[in-house]
Amino acid sequence: MTSLVSRFIASIVRRGNLTITFANGTRRTFGDGSGKPVHVEFTTASAERQVLFDPEYYLGHCYGEGTLILRQGSMYDLLEVVFTGNPDGGLEYKPWMKALGKLRYWFRHIRENNVIHRSRANVQHHYDLTGKLYDLFLDQDRQYSCAYFENSDSDLEEAQLAKKRHIAAKMVMNRPGLSVLDIGCGWGGMALYLARNVGAKVKGVTLSDEQLAIARDRAGQSGIADRLDFQLQDYRHVTEQFDRIVSVGMFEHVGRPHYQAYFDKAAQLLKKDGVMLMHTIGRTDQPSVTNPFIEKYIFPGGYIPALSEVMPAIEKSGLKITDIEILRLHYAETLRAWRERFMSRWDEAKALYDERFCRIWEFYLAASESAFRWQNLVIFQFQLAHDQEAVPLTRDYIQTAENCLRAAEQKNGLLNFPHQAAE
Repeated sequence: MTSLVSRFIASIVRRGNLTITFANGTRRTFGDGSGKPVHVEFTTASAERQVLFDPEYYLGHCYGEGTLILRQGSMYDLLEVVFTGNPDGGLEYKPWMKALGKLRYWFRHIRENNVIHRSRANVQHHYDLTGKLYDLFLDQDRQYSCAYFENSDSDLEEAQLAKKRHIAAKMVMNRPGLSVLDIGCGWGGMALYLARNVGAKVKGVTLSDEQLAIARDRAGQSGIADRLDFQLQDYRHVTEQFDRIVSVGMFEHVGRPHYQAYFDKAAQLLKKDGVMLMHTIGRTDQPSVTNPFIEKYIFPGGYIPALSEVMPAIEKSGLKITDIEILRLHYAETLRAWRERFMSRWDEAKALYDERFCRIWEFYLAASESAFRWQNLVIFQFQLAHDQEAVPLTRDYIQTAENCLRAAEQKNGLLNFPHQAAE
């Protein structure tokens, strides 16, 4: 088995500096010796077989279980070697890996069939973890989605504020008192931003008890609670119509079988002169499946769509696409910041849960960053409307609106946001 694993690793790691100690004590080095040295140890022969058979799942699983140990370097360092170690173009998928991927693809709709009761259970699996965990690595506003790095020297707080500003600008918030539906409102940061800086009246819906409690508490302390309404509600149960709809980082939880229902409902809830902005992770290649490790341990029922999977559902809903923007590498930088913050507060995370949980989350953050940095993931921002004249004819209005929002932030005490919470 050691020789089989060695041949497999040698085929994908041709550059870099990777040393592996196998369960039988054998030690071998792979790559050309360049870069940061990484040393991995397998503690069982079973772990070697598992990673050989299905590395997409078992690399993270075995690391979490402690049957794969990092003796030198971090998980991110290991993944960098894996994803950049082949000068011919990245990770080479072996025939058995391709067959396993096809099998998962055939049964994808079962895992992604997020009916209402299942959607709530899936959301609770991740988002009802203690808020103290998210305090360890998120920004002060608890933005758990891709930030927008306007400048190379922007920090996480500045980039998350810029994300909210950029989204608000594209929502064409051109008068106070607009009604807004925030689908998947999280801990309330986007809703608070819109209510405070443009005078919007925002209804936020979530399926997480933990997020709802925090969002309502923040609203109560904001001084603008009359503009905010947070509810534990599935978007499919919303009945009112709104001037604007925003959804940030929620569409990944809808599941392909429900794409049409999602956009049909959005079309029903959006007024005829309204504007919707949907911010979601997307893939730049053809439709695929959710990484099995992520699906089991982090986001059950989740799926990241290709553009070709989203467009037909939008078209059939009757909504018009008025703008699409692709954010490249912004999420890689966001995840880098999260990963570094999480790793620096490992002991605190361990006190909340345990060592195994920390290893699983290290792998999740490192693998996610790797996917945005070296693989096929980006952010799609869709601007949608019923009326093609609902938004200006050129994109100049976005910069103009962002400048106005900066002025509003300054007026509301947010200019020095890195040093204070947006509440």
